Amino acid sequence: MAIPLTKIIFPYNIHMQKTFPLKYHVPTPITGSQVPFLRLARREDRRQKCREVIALSQEDNCTVAELDIKEAKDNNEEITIPKEPERKLADIWRDIHGVDDWDGMLDPLDPLLRSELIRYGEMVQACYDAFDFEPFSKYCGCCKYAPSEFFECLGMTQHGYQVNSYIHATYNINLPNIFQRSLRPDAWSHTANWIGYIAVSNDEMSAHLGRRDITIAWRGTKTKLEWIADFMYFLRPITLKKIPCPDPRVKVESGFLNLYTNKDQSSQICKRSARERVLEEVRRLISQYQNENLSITITGHSLGSALAILSAYDIAETGVDVMDDGQAVPICVFAFAGPRVGNTRFKERFAQLGVKVLRVVNIHDKIPEAPGLFLNEHIPPMLRKLGEASLWFYSHVGVELTLDHKSSPFLKETNDLACYHNLEAHLHLLDGYQGKGQRFVLTSGRDIALVNKQADFLKDHLLVPPNWQQHENKGLVRNNEGRWVQRERLNLGDYP
Repeated sequence: MAIPLTKIIFPYNIHMQKTFPLKYHVPTPITGSQVPFLRLARREDRRQKCREVIALSQEDNCTVAELDIKEAKDNNEEITIPKEPERKLADIWRDIHGVDDWDGMLDPLDPLLRSELIRYGEMVQACYDAFDFEPFSKYCGCCKYAPSEFFECLGMTQHGYQVNSYIHATYNINLPNIFQRSLRPDAWSHTANWIGYIAVSNDEMSAHLGRRDITIAWRGTKTKLEWIADFMYFLRPITLKKIPCPDPRVKVESGFLNLYTNKDQSSQICKRSARERVLEEVRRLISQYQNENLSITITGHSLGSALAILSAYDIAETGVDVMDDGQAVPICVFAFAGPRVGNTRFKERFAQLGVKVLRVVNIHDKIPEAPGLFLNEHIPPMLRKLGEASLWFYSHVGVELTLDHKSSPFLKETNDLACYHNLEAHLHLLDGYQGKGQRFVLTSGRDIALVNKQADFLKDHLLVPPNWQQHENKGLVRNNEGRWVQRERLNLGDYP
């Protein structure tokens, strides 16, 4: 009897994420015709099974896929592995970029789209991994690495991008749950936080992609979900912050708008707003590479998702994406676990500009439901017109790809809402999502240990400690006198 594709787990690909290599492969829950897939075994049976699989892994270098195939053979079942047709990303990049709104690519999930979503998600995760969250650090709130060494220090040189510019935001507005502040009086800044970067693909990566890709990655919030309370105010016309728009009824959430446009003339880092930095650098890069095929890909998680959508709108509305020959560079947003940003008029104008958005959400995550918890695009049409006249009616933009963390056999039951919102968990779900109603099947070889990098979401029998990512000695080094001190960094004023 042949096993359908959804019953097979493909082998790991070693070239993928290498942030946390394991000594041996972690087992998948063992399936069987007499035992339901998600039923928990008794504790002692589970421990024994874990010991057996670890022993197999050490002896035979078994992967998750090999263990499932071995069990199928033991049951005298025939193994059939269909081959994916050979396709090059360079040939279909416009489809991946949403030229047809991902029609026919989401259910089942297209393999190339999956790999690109994970890749851009990792570029957002890099913002978290490079951010200094330590309040005792002189550099709390800034990036730990210089732009020239950003991807190298994170072990991500295989992504094939070079960071050209950093994006900072000022907190001269009251956002207590967003910004990280140093407790030290000699802190690098008391009014600024690093919030993202602008990068461009190198020659080798551009050949693989089929175009020169300008990527803007926006950082969100690490774990706290309280930040959404800072953005539950009212809608404001987008033109109030000098963002051009032919329709004065186009409105966005006031907190997002302030964060994107505010600046602090007293700060060396934030004399220019995040908006000014983005528009200037994108304009410069388009001018530099205007004789090539270009794309603009903007990505972000959580709060960063809102900023990604807002900046994409701004680039298109101001015409920064238009080259000298009059052709517009295609703009696409890959947004992870993001909130609503604007009203229905904003959604409509966004679509008119031709900007494509694919939103990846976990159905159990509460952040995508806000703001506009009660007044949103889901209310009945009869009430919608009344709601749209208010200052609290919001609509999501773009296309939604809905995932469910309960479909993964690797994730444990928990009431921790931060786990539902975690970016690494979203990337894990993308790795295993095949389509609605289909079995969860890991396909890319991405290390599942990454889920617990900044969370406690993996089942205990997988033996991956929670919140395992730590900055060595919390950034302290021993000086020539034998004392533990903070390592000095590059003058932040030199950051582009």
